[in-house]
Amino acid sequence: MSLKDTVVMMTRYRAWANARTYEVVTRAPAEEVTRERKTHFRSIAFTLNHVYVIDDIFRAHLTGGTHGYTGRNTAECPPLAELWQKQQALDAWYVDYAEGVSDEALDELVTFDFVDGGQGAMTRAEMLLHLATHTQYHRGFVGDMLNQIPLKPIPTDLPVYLREVRRA
Repeated sequence: MSLKDTVVMMTRYRAWANARTYEVVTRAPAEEVTRERKTHFRSIAFTLNHVYVIDDIFRAHLTGGTHGYTGRNTAECPPLAELWQKQQALDAWYVDYAEGVSDEALDELVTFDFVDGGQGAMTRAEMLLHLATHTQYHRGFVGDMLNQIPLKPIPTDLPVYLREVRRA
């Protein structure tokens, strides 16, 4: 499998896994989604918002644009329905980007400033793969919080995605 094929697969996987996560979260009582918990980002909603913010920041890095964020989350969290719409649009953007980016561009080193200070440098491929692992990491926290409700998360593992894609 080429690097390009891997990046495309992982961006599609990420969109699929996000959809499965939101499928469960949107069935949860609203007060449970926003309930403060002993977790880094305070709640299910703020954890999902953090994922969106980081995705949006890296889109700016990939396009050479500016993002306007001053932190890795926002002071206020949008309503879940709005956040899910924004995440779906961003997931679609990433899939389109991965499908259209050239092999040469995937190897290009992009420098950027971290929102909490310091400079970073990653290839475009590293950025796209980072987003897949970053999102998976935080979906684990969301799954734990869903279990506390209790509401059973839907599996979002890569092997489950591959099984479903290959069946289709």
